[in-house]
Order: sequence, then C-alpha cells, then structure tokens
Amino acid sequence: MNSIRVRIGVLGLALLAGLAAPTQASAAETALPLTVEEQRLDRAVPQEILRRSGFDAVTAEFARELGAARSYADARRVVVREGSALWRRAVGRAQGRGPVGGDLSRDDDRPLYWARLGMTREVRTWEPEFGLTDDRRTALLGELERTSRGQTAVRYPRGDGIKRVLVTGFDPFTLDRDIRISNPSGATALALDGTVIETAEGPARVETVVFPVRWQDFADGTVERTLRPYLRQVDLFATVSQGRVGRFDVERTNGAWRGGFPDNDNIGRTETVPVRDPASQPQWTSTTLPYATIVGAETGRFPVYDNTSVTEIPAGGTEAVVRADGPTPGSAARAGGGGNYLSNEIAYRATLLRDRLGLHEVLPGGHVHTPVLQFGAGNTDPVGGAVTDAEFVRNRVDIIAQVTGIVRVAVEATSASQ
Repeated sequence: MNSIRVRIGVLGLALLAGLAAPTQASAAETALPLTVEEQRLDRAVPQEILRRSGFDAVTAEFARELGAARSYADARRVVVREGSALWRRAVGRAQGRGPVGGDLSRDDDRPLYWARLGMTREVRTWEPEFGLTDDRRTALLGELERTSRGQTAVRYPRGDGIKRVLVTGFDPFTLDRDIRISNPSGATALALDGTVIETAEGPARVETVVFPVRWQDFADGTVERTLRPYLRQVDLFATVSQGRVGRFDVERTNGAWRGGFPDNDNIGRTETVPVRDPASQPQWTSTTLPYATIVGAETGRFPVYDNTSVTEIPAGGTEAVVRADGPTPGSAARAGGGGNYLSNEIAYRATLLRDRLGLHEVLPGGHVHTPVLQFGAGNTDPVGGAVTDAEFVRNRVDIIAQVTGIVRVAVEATSASQ
C-alpha cells in the first residue's frame, strides 16, 4: 500500500465516505490484468482479420452496452445477450446468412476468436461505478466464454426419426509462431452448427461447440460441464482438432497425460490429466467411433488413417516407449494417438465421461484429427505474409467438407449396426 500522509480531518472525511458506501469495491482494485491472448489483440494481423470480416465494431458496441449497465444483474444480462449474439453472428456468417462484412471468406473461424478476445478484454478491464468484485468479474467472463462458444446454445429436436450428433472444435493456437493461424476444427464447428446432414439412415442434426486452448479451463471442468447434459441425448459425438500435415486420423486411444506444450496463454502443464475421482481414473480410454468404416470410405481428398500409436511407460518400467499397436496392460500413459496436448485431453475427457455415464457400449464417440491448415506455397512468412490466400481457403473448405463426410459415414455405420 502507498504511504498515507493526510491530516486527521481529511482521514475522517475518507472514513465517512467509506461508511456511506460499504458494499462498493473499487473497480480499479479489482480490474484484472490482460491475458497473453488478449495482449495479442492489438497486433496488425488480428485487427486486419476483424476489419476484413466486419467484426471490427463488435468490441466497441459491446463496450457501450456494458457501460450502460447500472448493476451486476444488468451486466450479466448484457454479457449473456452479446456473447450469444456473437456466436450466432459467427455461425450465420459461416453458413451464408447475413452480410459478409468484408472480403474474408465466410468459412473463416478467426473473426469469432479475435472478437471474443476483444469482449473478454472489456470485461476484464471494466471499471463500473457500482464496483465489481473479483468473483463477479470472473463469473461474467465465464458467461461470456460459454455463450460465445455455443456451449449454451445446443438444442436438439424432439421425437424419433432424426439422429443427434455433437461435434466440438477448438480456437486457433500456436499464435506466437504464426498469428495468422486459423483452426479448421473451429471453422467446421461454425459451418455445421444447427445443420442437418442427410444420411442413408435418415437425417442427422448436428450441434457444435468450441473450446479454448488453455490448460486451466480444462482442469476447471469446461469439457465435462459442457458435454454432460447432452451425452445421454445424442447418437454420436466427435471431438475434432487440427493434427498432422496432409492427413486425417481417427485416434484409437487417448492417454491420461499432459505433455507440457504451452497453451494460448503460454502456460504449460506436465502432469496426469486432472479429473474428478482420480482414484478410479484409467490411464487410457478408447474410441467407439466406427473407425474401420470411416477409414475405408471415400470422404474427401485427404487420406484418413486409423491411428493406433501411443507412448507409454510399460508396467514395471521407467522409460517412455512408443507402441504402434496401442498400450500394453498396466502401462502409464505419456501420449495417446493424438499426442499429449489438449487434442488428446478433450478426447480423453469426453470418452471418460461417456464411460462413467455407462455409455461405452451404446454411444459412438471419439476424436478426429484434421490435416494442418496450410497457406499457399508462396505465403509462408508469418510476419509479412497475407492473412489469407486461395489455397488456404480451399484447404479449409475441403477439410470442413471432409469432416462432414466423416460424420455422415459414422452415422450411417452406427445406425445400420443398431
């Protein structure tokens, strides 16, 4: 605290002022520092992406609405309304509804990511006259995250005759390597949300959500909190993320290990995946997607593999080894087929939740890795390169279409076997 040099009379006035408003906390005292993600927002590329998609006014409009709030309840209503509106706007743009807003292609997932960060930054630094405790500010940030990621907007039709599918995606990541990065799994989520895929077994309604690339959010239970209400309702789920260059992978096995690679806030975690009831936590979970059928089907131009590889410490051993054909009995996980980053972790958490709900034998679900989304051959400079190009767009559109094909094949295969 700063040293206090005041006369007693002035101190008395200050104390009286404090007594007059005992429930108000100083907003300046509770404002939170910007995250690493939010600090990237003012760089040239994010601003260009926002401008060229028509999302550049989102933050200013949100700030005006938030600034008009006169109570925490008012602020919460603004956050829920505007977070939900951002998700709907991003989905609508991706699916051809409403104005394009600029020259970036509609399939681009990045406007949602950067606009959301502009909104979270406003909440994090907002100084309302009525004061805001740390807990309430954190609660507002949580509402904004959930609503702007589609996590509160999952709706399935009632009745028989339609299959229900849940697909998840991720934010862009490794932004310090190339801030222009897009994530095809997030783009797929926007393209498929609320759509109906016609299959040989009838229509399939797809609902989607997007998750952050942050270790702490996963430790706090965002995956389980989001998926638990729906796993008993759906006929199939697929967690999707960006994986290897030039190929799709259906990941056969998921491991209970975090490998420490930095997340979007440049934080690493090297530990066993933290879950509730760790005493009953398995080292491995497995896909129940119809992987053989998916691999054998024509779904698009990228090859699709049944990936059975894992990294383990064998029972009684001390060193990690790679196993091409899956884990051995009693081994400790060090990487699933999808590695030991958040792609593996969402697959592990989702399939563990499936199993703990007693759905292993009846609910097809697991992880699909998409190809790495690449720019055109002449556009590889992360500093001076263009934020988009024709090949970049073609790759993303083709990946979205192939995920759609994989979902169609999976629905048909599992419906026919039931």
